[in-house]
Amino acid sequence: MFQPVIAVYPGTFDPMTLGHQDLIRRGATLFGKVVVAVAAAHHKKTMFSLEERLEAVREVVQPWGNVLVEPFTGLVRDFAVAQGARVMLRGVRSVTDFDFEAQLAGMNRALDPDLDTVFLTPDSRYQFISSTLVREIATLHGDVAQFVAPSVHARLMAKI
Repeated sequence: MFQPVIAVYPGTFDPMTLGHQDLIRRGATLFGKVVVAVAAAHHKKTMFSLEERLEAVREVVQPWGNVLVEPFTGLVRDFAVAQGARVMLRGVRSVTDFDFEAQLAGMNRALDPDLDTVFLTPDSRYQFISSTLVREIATLHGDVAQFVAPSVHARLMAKI
């Protein structure tokens, strides 16, 4: 019997950008369920706490009924297995991204041969957007409203 495919879209989402939002929207049309896995990010310093990032992502994904938002720590492969996922959804903006993401996909496949990685390229309007650049521009008091959802923009402005 056919089972709807569950996909996990992992990231720190610090902050969530329109590029992330684009991938989630498109993933929600491709898969039966998309679990946005918000990383605790123990390995990097984030602008927003885990709880703040979870709240922001949950607010943005409300229009899609088949999208859940959950925190995770440890290996994303373990999280994906616990969710019953068969697919890891990843965004690729450039050749540099692809090199890194292909390496991650290979490692994840070595850890779990049943977990496939699907790469999506963002809409060309969002191809250059990164959370790192959005944080940097916002911190320097530049206008980042065109790169993030209005609710995320409000959170950024409040944080700065």
